Amino acid sequence: MNDQPPSLFEMDDASRPLADRLRPRTLADVVGQDHVLAADAPIGRMVEGARLVSMILWGPPGCGKTTIARLLAEQTNLVFEPLSATFAGVADLRKVFQAAQRRREIGQGTLLFVDEIHRFNRAQQDSFLPYVEDGTIVLVGATTENPSFELNGALLSRCQVFVLKRLDDVALSTIIDRAEDTLGAPMPLDGNARQALIAMADGDGRYLLNMIEQIQSLPAPVDPAALAAAVQKRAPQYDKAQEGHYNLISALHKSMRGSDPDAALYWLARMLDGGEDPLFIARRITRFATEDIGMADPNAVQQTLAAWDAYERLGSPEGELAIAQAVLYLATAPKSIGVYRGFNKARAAAQRTGSLMPPAHILNAPTRLMKDLGYGRDYQYDPDTDTGFSGADYFPDGMPRQTFYEPTTNGYERAITERLHHWAKLRTESSKASTGSTIAETDRAPRKDSP
Repeated sequence: MNDQPPSLFEMDDASRPLADRLRPRTLADVVGQDHVLAADAPIGRMVEGARLVSMILWGPPGCGKTTIARLLAEQTNLVFEPLSATFAGVADLRKVFQAAQRRREIGQGTLLFVDEIHRFNRAQQDSFLPYVEDGTIVLVGATTENPSFELNGALLSRCQVFVLKRLDDVALSTIIDRAEDTLGAPMPLDGNARQALIAMADGDGRYLLNMIEQIQSLPAPVDPAALAAAVQKRAPQYDKAQEGHYNLISALHKSMRGSDPDAALYWLARMLDGGEDPLFIARRITRFATEDIGMADPNAVQQTLAAWDAYERLGSPEGELAIAQAVLYLATAPKSIGVYRGFNKARAAAQRTGSLMPPAHILNAPTRLMKDLGYGRDYQYDPDTDTGFSGADYFPDGMPRQTFYEPTTNGYERAITERLHHWAKLRTESSKASTGSTIAETDRAPRKDSP
């Protein structure tokens, strides 16, 4: 017989799921979201003033979005109307709007909670606008996806977006304490298993409570190995087609760019563990090799192409090691955006200058007419000169020489910088010599007015 008093959060009813029995009764009972719910936080101030605005709650699964919406309605005396965008359509929305209009006529407000609001199409989202704008409903939408990608601008302009956090270890530990209070007995876990249980929940409070229901009747003590055998670890939150996909590839790029091989390996492992296509990663790191390393280490792109080829030959999991090796190479290589920046400058110049012809001396002359027009005249074959460098001008006639590629002093580009400086000096000397020769020839030429 359980002698413990009923939970402060719900009347104890063993027939209901533990997650429902432990659902908080007030906003103060919600864990892990004080940054928006505390008395001096944005939503807390709205509740204190009994004046809610329409909002979007954006956060991972199991962080309390539905619970917060329900409590907002209760604590501001609004009728709670829940809908799921997965199942509801325009007809369902129309019924809710009509009921809300009737309530408004008698002075009763309505909070419309739409779970998975990002699943509504743009036309369905537009149907909210007049009712949100005139105050017929207070809209609270919940989404696990980035609202700026999934919701249209008109709806976002009428709502405040609040970001809810993944539950940290402190919040999850508090949930375990509350579960033990409600169940009237401690979890049959040793200290290490308790920490393992928190890690297995991966920030999801609802999933944690579901696991607790599975293990509460196990014979004590349960160690981490027994815990792993009894329950399944929560699958990592990672959607290959949504924001998590872009967040993690960005983290991988930034870590390699910042020359942090350990962080780069971590984000690579996170992506692979989440089910990312390794070939997508191979493509992205090849782009990285040319964009962020370039001529500072010309071998970098060869490393990524080799890893790409190795993965295609070996597949998973063996081929993933080749990608990891390439990631480490890139993270520890010298960095330069000289190629990236130079190419962008050259493209801008090409668009600006239009269809300028190459100078005649660098054009081939396969026909007599082309030779008569000066094609190829005075062309100098650079490898055959004393220095291997002629100093000729290869820009179009009428276009002044410009500098697009500016190598750094990092890695191999240090040698390139020295070489370019040497060639610039030779080019200047050649130009001076050519100018002097032209002047001398002009001085020797007979004047037209001479007898």
